[in-house]
Amino acid sequence: MMKDQISKILAVHEQVCQNVAKNNIGDIEKVARAIINCFHQGGKVIFFGNGGSASDAQHLATELVCRLKLERKALPAMALNTNTSLLTAQGNDYGFETVFSRQIEAFAGKNDVVIGISTSGNSANVLKAIVTANKIGCLTIGFSGGDGGMLAKTAGINFVVSSNITQHVQEMHITAGHIVCELVEEALAK
Repeated sequence: MMKDQISKILAVHEQVCQNVAKNNIGDIEKVARAIINCFHQGGKVIFFGNGGSASDAQHLATELVCRLKLERKALPAMALNTNTSLLTAQGNDYGFETVFSRQIEAFAGKNDVVIGISTSGNSANVLKAIVTANKIGCLTIGFSGGDGGMLAKTAGINFVVSSNITQHVQEMHITAGHIVCELVEEALAK
């Protein structure tokens, strides 16, 4: 019985993956090209998200700073959800919806790529940060699910996983993120 359930979960995962392969390859390529251009212009990549998306933000920033597959120089990337003192002070004093936008205000420049990750596409703090980054002149990217939510209407480039099942959206976010990191690494290691 449990084997049947496992098989069903994997079948849904496979279907979501096939949908991404059919519908989102161009979006993934746009993200990779944007990040490559950003690094060529001396910019950095700034990631952020909540919960599992926060973990994805940290994970992908680490792949760029450390390495994915190739030995190369470090690439400037950061995740805004890692400083608990800042998050709790800003959240307590000004509200949780400002915890990322305040950091964008402090750290982002016009040559930077800012990537907000929200499985629903409607996380208030992610949206507020993307709006702030747009005002600064950053290239903004949204990773979301379902219909993309408000994030798909706010970010300049969007990777939207057409699923409403959070775990499968997150699985595709990290898969696409790894693909992007591999493409970026190969382009910049030449």
